[in-house]
Amino acid sequence: MPSAAELVDRLTLTVPDFPEPGVLFRDLTPTLADAAALRAITDELVAAAAGGFDLVAGIEARGFLLAAAAAYAAGTGVVAVRKAGKLPPRTLVEHYELEYGSAAIEIRAEQLVPGTRVLVLDDVLATGGTVDATCTLLERAGAVVAGVGVVLELSGLGGRQRLDGRPLHAISRV
Repeated sequence: MPSAAELVDRLTLTVPDFPEPGVLFRDLTPTLADAAALRAITDELVAAAAGGFDLVAGIEARGFLLAAAAAYAAGTGVVAVRKAGKLPPRTLVEHYELEYGSAAIEIRAEQLVPGTRVLVLDDVLATGGTVDATCTLLERAGAVVAGVGVVLELSGLGGRQRLDGRPLHAISRV
């Protein structure tokens, strides 16, 4: 059976010049559509933080898929970290910079019990803006970021450094 990293490397598509010229977009949708790859990814993300988390947070949108699968596998709950304006009030909002502009994410303000250990999952770590903002948002809500897991790390873009030493597990790095 191939490892999660081998499956990610084999099934991920590289799309040149998307969403703008000069960018090599890494499309994980074929990887997540493959049953063996999804199981291997889920198992590895959960094992990397085994026993160290109470809840899984998924970042919109592909992070939702990973977080739901990981929460099910670990027997925990899941929290959705949404783009701003997608949740009813009362929310906590965090603004941040992206590769292509700025954005904001939010969670329901009362969703987390202070001290809850949260595993943060997303598909790709690039510059780290979204993941860092998610960690900051969860910490503002009183949670403890137990770790961050991603399927693919684009290592030349500095995302790992932006996470200020938070534990990070990347299945594959390019």
